[in-house]
Amino acid sequence: MKPIWIVDDDESIRWVLEKALARENLSTKSFSNARDAIEALQSSTPQVLVSDIRMPGASGLELLQTVKAKFPGVPVIIITAFSDLDSAVAAFQGGAFEYLAKPFDVDKAVELIRRALEESLREANVEQASAETPEILGQAPAMQDVFRAIGRLSQSNVTVLITGESGTGKELVARALHKHSPRASQPFIALNTAAIPKDLLESELFGHERGAFTGAQASRRGRFEQAEGGTLFLDEIGDMPFDLQTRLLRVLSDGHFYRVGGHQSLKANVRVIAATHQNLETRVREGLFREDLYHRLNVIRLRLPSLRERREDIPILTRYFLSQSAKQLGVESKRVSDNAMRFMSSLDLPGNVRQLENLCNWITVMAPGQTVEIKDLPQDLVGGRDQSMQLESPASRPVAFDPHLAAPAAAAHYPEIQAPAMQAAGEKQNWIALLEVEAAHMLSNGDADVMDVLGRQFESALIKIALRHTHGRKNDAAVRLGIGRNTITRKIQELGIAGAKDD
Repeated sequence: MKPIWIVDDDESIRWVLEKALARENLSTKSFSNARDAIEALQSSTPQVLVSDIRMPGASGLELLQTVKAKFPGVPVIIITAFSDLDSAVAAFQGGAFEYLAKPFDVDKAVELIRRALEESLREANVEQASAETPEILGQAPAMQDVFRAIGRLSQSNVTVLITGESGTGKELVARALHKHSPRASQPFIALNTAAIPKDLLESELFGHERGAFTGAQASRRGRFEQAEGGTLFLDEIGDMPFDLQTRLLRVLSDGHFYRVGGHQSLKANVRVIAATHQNLETRVREGLFREDLYHRLNVIRLRLPSLRERREDIPILTRYFLSQSAKQLGVESKRVSDNAMRFMSSLDLPGNVRQLENLCNWITVMAPGQTVEIKDLPQDLVGGRDQSMQLESPASRPVAFDPHLAAPAAAAHYPEIQAPAMQAAGEKQNWIALLEVEAAHMLSNGDADVMDVLGRQFESALIKIALRHTHGRKNDAAVRLGIGRNTITRKIQELGIAGAKDD
């Protein structure tokens, strides 16, 4: 691991940080000015850089710009005085990881540097993983099986059927099969059979002769001819019309076909890779898919796992998609906090990898700040307004605990609250787990009056629900809750609850 660089003209600050980091077994390298650090960047790089913002000569912001231009993955922590808050904002705009306000607590400084260090090491792992698997990312055992299958098929021309839920990356796998096959130098042609109207699909596949139908003013090559010598990828093959299945079977059987309206037999030297999210065996039993075509396609079956089966890949995929999205927009890549990453890894994401990619694009454009927390994610993912409020800092807004929230959202905050155990306890226990999560979150942040804050939110939620059930009649609500009329009146006033009325 590379050393942590400390850049400050104040010798006492350098000394304090060096000693504190040494106690954590972290190596350091110190500079008394930014210019020396910039020169050192010519021959070495830090794992994390901590720099004062105001120094004689070049400033910390100039050093930040230089580091981000040459080594964008290195986290930079800026040390700033209270009067430098405008500069701190500029530091964030320049890509700083975080800032330390003077005077700072040494323990908190070390904790911040450790967070930056973890981020730096994660980014390094992502870059290495991306270099090793530029086509398809995945470290989960289920994906390793897919990679091994692609390797075994690398020298084969055999027909492959790829199955898996929508958004799992079936076309990526088909392209990888083509790229690593003897046909790699020839065309790869993809066709989604579900996206083309039935009347046009036959022409798309096999082409047509001039005058074959109204509007056919010229002859046209179909996808089989376009893919000659290469690979034809037929996505969503389960949706292919029954009569066209017969023509496809003929091509797979003897390698010959006719253009629509044509009389000359054409030879197809094409490897076919098909894919579907449907259960073809069920469609065969229902008479919607030809059994003989099914057996022709199902020579080698390759099943892609859903994202739920490879949750350990969500962090690496998230960082990759955030990086790609940032490059496309020409902006600094967003970072996802550990809590938010655990939350995202707990989601079912029925759209699989495609949905995760779309989410990362949304984060790049819509999420405020460079570090993304749970509260910054789309509200439809965090359970709507009530849950998104619960996941924010309790000091910023009141918390409303919803007993119908999904258990994985609670497990996402802290691993010690396990989703399976919560689910086994039943839906009625979910709100308790969420309460435990919020309490743990507040305590870890050092928030004051935890009991008072959560107690008021708990009472407020109970009274509001009771009033809703009694159509605002507070006396009836008191009876339902088992408290006195004077008590509920006082609580309504203290908590500022609106909508209550006398019976």
